Amino acid sequence: MRKWIRQEGYEAARRRSRKHRSRRERKEYYGQMIQMDGSHHDWLEGRGPRLVIMGYIDDATNRIYGRFYEYEGTIPAMDSFKRYCLKYGIPQSVYLDCHSTYKASARDTWYHNVHGYGDGLSEFERALKELKVEVIHAYSPQAKGRVERLFRTLQDRLVKELRLGHAKTKEQANEVLDAYLIDHNRRYLMEPARNANLHRKAPSAQELDNMLCKKQEHPLRKDFTVVHDRKLYQIEEWTSVNRIEVRELVDGSMRMMGRGRSLKFKAITDRPVKKRMRLSQKIRLPKDMISPRRSFGTVFPAKRSVLHVG
Repeated sequence: MRKWIRQEGYEAARRRSRKHRSRRERKEYYGQMIQMDGSHHDWLEGRGPRLVIMGYIDDATNRIYGRFYEYEGTIPAMDSFKRYCLKYGIPQSVYLDCHSTYKASARDTWYHNVHGYGDGLSEFERALKELKVEVIHAYSPQAKGRVERLFRTLQDRLVKELRLGHAKTKEQANEVLDAYLIDHNRRYLMEPARNANLHRKAPSAQELDNMLCKKQEHPLRKDFTVVHDRKLYQIEEWTSVNRIEVRELVDGSMRMMGRGRSLKFKAITDRPVKKRMRLSQKIRLPKDMISPRRSFGTVFPAKRSVLHVG
C-alpha cells in the first residue's frame, strides 16, 4: 500500500516527533499558585462510605489543605475553596485539571462562541473569576504532578491515621484530617524562594457565599412565580425586575436576588391538578354537523355532495 501511494505521488504519512518538554520550576512566592484536585479512594477501608478528598498544595512551600466530601463536584469544590480562603487567604492562581467541575464542556463553550449564550465558563470558573483568581488547566496528570504525588502519600499515611482514629463517618474523617494536616505541614513545609505572601485577604464568609455559589437566571412570570429545577416558587414581594437570579449556596440554602437585593419567596407544593375529561364526557357532533372550518365559535353544517347515477 505504501508503494502504491508513493507511485501516485502522495507523500507517506510520517509519525509525529515527540514534543519537547522541560521541567517547570516551582513558583517563587507563597500563594502565587496552588494545585487543586480530588482523590477518589476507599479512605475508611470499608468502615463507612467511600469519600473524596479535595486536596490543595501550595506550589512554592508544599503547604497542604484538604477536606472530605461524598463526591467531587461544584458544591464540594466551592465549599473547600471557601474554607481555604478563610484560613490562608485568596491565592493568585489555581492549577486544575479538565474535570467537568473545573472546566466548561465543549458544548457550552461552542454555544457561547457561536450564539453568545452563557459565558462559556463552568460555575466554579465563574466564581473564581469573580474572586479575581486566575484558573490554569492542566491537560495531563504529569502537569500537576505535585498534587498527584500528595494523594499517593495520603493514601498510605492518612489511611493509617483514619484507621487508628476509628473514623467511620465523614465528620470523624475530617476531624482526623485536621489533626493530620497540622503535623504534615510542620514536618514537610519548605521555605519559598522569595520571602513574601501573595495571598489576598479574604472577604467575610457572607461575601464569599455570594460568590462561591451556583447562579442561574430565570424569567419572572406575571403572577410573580419562578420555575427553577422543575419546581415552582412564589415571590412574596413586589419587584420591578423581569429576571430573577437564583443562588444555591454551599450550605444547601437558596436565595432569589433581584438587582442585588434578596427577595422573600416560598415554594409552591400544592399545584392545581388538571382533570382530564373522560371519553364518554366529550362532546360529539353528529355526522351532518362536521365542518372543517369554524367562525366565531359557530359550527356550520357541512355541504353534502350528491352522487348522480346514470
